[in-house]
Amino acid sequence: MRMRTRMRTRMRLPMPMPRVRREPDLVELVERQQLLRVRGRSIAWLPPLVVLCAVPLLDWATGGDFRVISWLVLVPGIAAAVCQVWTTGVFAGLAMFLYVLGDDSRTGLPDFILVALGGLLSVLACTVRLRGQERMLHMRAVVETTRRILLRRLPPDVGGLDHAEVYLAADSQARVGGDFYDIQPSPHGTRVVIGDVQGKGITAVEAASVLLGTFREAAYHEPGAEVVAERLETRMVRHLRYCAHIGRDDAERFATAVLLDFPELRSERTDWGPDLTGPDTVTVGVINFGHEPPLLVSPDGVRLLPLRDGLPLGLSELDPRPHPSSTVRLAPDETLLLVTDGVTEARDGGGAFFPLREYVAGALAADPRATEPDTLVRLVHEGVLAHTGGHLDDDTTIFAVRRAGRAH
Repeated sequence: MRMRTRMRTRMRLPMPMPRVRREPDLVELVERQQLLRVRGRSIAWLPPLVVLCAVPLLDWATGGDFRVISWLVLVPGIAAAVCQVWTTGVFAGLAMFLYVLGDDSRTGLPDFILVALGGLLSVLACTVRLRGQERMLHMRAVVETTRRILLRRLPPDVGGLDHAEVYLAADSQARVGGDFYDIQPSPHGTRVVIGDVQGKGITAVEAASVLLGTFREAAYHEPGAEVVAERLETRMVRHLRYCAHIGRDDAERFATAVLLDFPELRSERTDWGPDLTGPDTVTVGVINFGHEPPLLVSPDGVRLLPLRDGLPLGLSELDPRPHPSSTVRLAPDETLLLVTDGVTEARDGGGAFFPLREYVAGALAADPRATEPDTLVRLVHEGVLAHTGGHLDDDTTIFAVRRAGRAH
């Protein structure tokens, strides 16, 4: 009996609940947006408090006909710009109270009405300001969610590839544009895509989203990269026809892209380059849709892949033939560097384009370890920003990829 009682007692004990990290609400986010913070705590109340104390002292020091007690109307106005609603209301009440104490004349009723009305309007203005900040933060959350869906965070060594990437939107507020990239492991190998939709704005983002959705499905299910390319072309054409059907001016939109296919190790020859053989090299299929050709970066230097370019996605009506494919052998210490035209067409103050190939070659000469994807992307990123003075006129994507580790 005692054992059964103990077992029942133990079964009645509440199970410990895991601690869940609570996401901050919009009010907390608005508070964090305040500039007047010290060690994580807000001191936004300090400026209106200083004015609240200074005005009566100044009024007492001046005296005579020069009265400044009505300047207390500034106190709730300053609070409305930096504080919360309830804090603004408190300062409005304190301003009226000090005005009553400090104004010893009987003709100060108009000024008292001014202070009272100023406090009321300040509370209303503070309410409008905070609601505007909440809407802004909500829109930023929507934009951030869209960016995460479109350009999802890639785990390290995904699909047996070592990679690094940097995406910079020309619109710093939108934080998303027409550039896209992704890595999709599949039973048939690992596929990589990087591309750039012609144009800017929300319509370019929409086109990039439909292409990425198609790539993620086709790259996983289709056994051949040529079929994946065909699916991408078909999806882009369907998207353009849909836009034309609903009356949108997207009929001439297209997208450039590069599709990489990392299958299992093979031993056949490639279309170009040195005849590398052995278990340490891998054959990579490349299909170029009118995009910037990839650079092959190795400790020996930088080479531009002379690929057979095809038409950009969405222009198959001009040439219905399949997109030409190429192959390249990739050694373990070689990295493929892919960029969008935001890099190659970046201009300095004099209008000169960014010399990508020469810049990477110089970086390799200074440090042969620059072939690491992380290091390579960081160097190109810093070089583009230095070349343009930090001003980007177009969406910019820098993507480096190579095999992770040693194949068996």
